[in-house]
Amino acid sequence: MKQKKHFETKKWDALVQFVTSKFSDGKNLDIQAVLFLIGVNELGQGYKNFTKEEKINLIHIAICRLLSNYGYYEYTGRDEDGWPHWKTNTDLPKLKPNEQTILIKESAILYFSEAGIDF
Repeated sequence: MKQKKHFETKKWDALVQFVTSKFSDGKNLDIQAVLFLIGVNELGQGYKNFTKEEKINLIHIAICRLLSNYGYYEYTGRDEDGWPHWKTNTDLPKLKPNEQTILIKESAILYFSEAGIDF
């Protein structure tokens, strides 16, 4: 188990390094930045200047998209502005914050890998 965790950490670090090299001005990006990028991609409207509220919503979209891999959210469709919406699966037990972070990181690695991005 420890060996697997080490591998995931290396993959996560590689993903963060890749995202940092493509989208940062030299400052190391974090999980929030990775989630923001996934949210922008899921929105599908390209990058623009987003309001603070929109940025929070983009991060939420990313979390829902990533945790849907584990059944925690179900995609319900898009609103009239094209924003995706998700429904929480209340049948599953609540995740502890550290459990949620691990699942998000694992799913983000899978998300970029499935998109054919080599990092």
